[in-house]
Amino acid sequence: MTVLLAGLCTVDLVQRVAELPSPGEKVQSLGVEVAAGGPATNAAVTVAALGEEAVLVTALGRHPLAGLARADLSAHGVRIVDIAPEQDEPPAVSAVAVRDRDGERTVVSRNAGANPGAMPSELPDGVRAVLVDGHLPRLALGVARWARERGVPVVLDAGSWKPVLDELLPLVDIAACSAQFRAPGPGLLERGVPTVVVTNGPGPVRWETSDDAGEIEVPRMPAVDTLGAGDVWHGALVYGVGRFGLPELIRFANEVAAEKVRHAGPRTWVPEVGKLGVR
Repeated sequence: MTVLLAGLCTVDLVQRVAELPSPGEKVQSLGVEVAAGGPATNAAVTVAALGEEAVLVTALGRHPLAGLARADLSAHGVRIVDIAPEQDEPPAVSAVAVRDRDGERTVVSRNAGANPGAMPSELPDGVRAVLVDGHLPRLALGVARWARERGVPVVLDAGSWKPVLDELLPLVDIAACSAQFRAPGPGLLERGVPTVVVTNGPGPVRWETSDDAGEIEVPRMPAVDTLGAGDVWHGALVYGVGRFGLPELIRFANEVAAEKVRHAGPRTWVPEVGKLGVR
């Protein structure tokens, strides 16, 4: 079986530093790594790490920088469906600084906006769950409609409000939101989303359905690197759909994300997270 993830793929240049620089200050990094990034992308790496086939539908193109993302994803078992193979523009790029002592980070990014995303002509068979991040609006809507027609559950990574969500939310089964997420007008349950989950960093994760609600504590452990922890959490959540019911689904995602933040670097967590997969 396959988990399909649709959305943004970036190239992340990650520098680990003793202290985050002040304006105008130059600092030497303790180490540098290049990896693919973005919400759907890191979630795809998580699904693959946990032992399931992960297919990432995204826009990469043929710019040389896109090759860096492809190489990283290939090395971590993620299959790519590129909806913009003839695109010459570079993919989205993020410059990241991570503070060594506590994993806090700063991120400067410019998301590629030229390609709004389009539905590919074919998607793989055997898809049992879908995650969309909404960064490529046409793609998100196309994949969510495709999943709804086939009875495949759809998870939304809702980091911030995007105009496409007016159309997308009625197609979503689980909306997993950051604490900063705000929807104009009616709440997400009123918009037809059956399950709403709200993460809050190291704070408890709250969940709500039309007839129940609760919160799940996050495991306490020192954070070494928080970059992409939310994306990993979402990947674990969509991997767990169909394997766990609420609230065990959230407990599992919390456990996976907690393991991720124990490791420095964009991919050093992968082997340990892989041990948490349900075989």
